Amino acid sequence: MFSANLGMLFTDRDLPGAIRAARNHGFGAVECHWPYGVAAEAVRAALDETGMEMVSINTVPGERAGGDFGLAALPGRELEARAAIRQAVDYAARIGARHVHVMAGRSTDHEAAEAVFRENLRYGCDLAGPQGVGLLIEPINRRDVAGYHLAHIEQAAATVAAVGSDCLRIMFDCYHLQIMQGDLIRRFEAHREMVGHVQIAGVPDRHEPDGGEVHYANLVKALRRLGWDGPIGAEYRPRSGRTEDGLGWLAAFQGERA
Repeated sequence: MFSANLGMLFTDRDLPGAIRAARNHGFGAVECHWPYGVAAEAVRAALDETGMEMVSINTVPGERAGGDFGLAALPGRELEARAAIRQAVDYAARIGARHVHVMAGRSTDHEAAEAVFRENLRYGCDLAGPQGVGLLIEPINRRDVAGYHLAHIEQAAATVAAVGSDCLRIMFDCYHLQIMQGDLIRRFEAHREMVGHVQIAGVPDRHEPDGGEVHYANLVKALRRLGWDGPIGAEYRPRSGRTEDGLGWLAAFQGERA
C-alpha cells in the first residue's frame, strides 16, 4: 500500500478534501506535515469516511523565517520542543494517527544538541506510548536543509538505541538517504528492526518516483522481500504542479500494493 503525503500532494484542496482525493486516486493511506490549522474532528471525519489511516504527522518546525526546521535538538529551547511534542501527540491521538515525526532541527554543537534531542525524545516516548502513538526521527539531507542535526541513518540508529524505547523508530526516507549515503537496500536491511516508516521520491529532483537515479520498482520489491509490509509514503513534488498528472507510477506499482 502507498500513502499520499498531503504536505506535497493534492495541495490544491483543504486537508479533508485531500484525504478524499488520495483515496479516489488509489492511495491506501495518507500522511501530512502540519495539520494543526484544521480541526482534528474534521480530519478524523474524513479518515473515517474514506477508511484511510493517517500514517504520520510532524511536530511544528518552529520559526521557519528565522531558520528553524525543527526544535527537538536545540539546546535552550526545550520548553518549545516539548510543547510541540505534546501538541503533535495530542492531535495524533485524536485523529488516530500512527506516528509523530519529531523534527530535530539544525545544530552546530553536535554533542550538546544530541543530548537535548535524546532527552526530548524520552519525554515524547513517555507521553506518546500510553496513547498508542509512535515517534519517528528522520535523517534529512544537508543539501536541502543545511546543518540539519540528523543526516545519517547510523546516527539515527544510535539515537534510537540510546533512548531505549519501543515507541521510537526511524523514518527511512529514500530520497534523503540516497543523497547523503546511497546503498539503500543494504542500509534498510541493516536497520530493518528500527524502521517505522518508509518514504520515496525521485532523486535528485524530488519529483514522482518513476525517474531519476533510484529504480523504485526494484527497490520497493526489495523492501518487501526484506519484510517491509507497512505503507510506503509518496512524499514528492509533482512535476507539473498537479498531482493527478503524474500518478502513472502508482498504477505501475499496483503489484506492490497491499
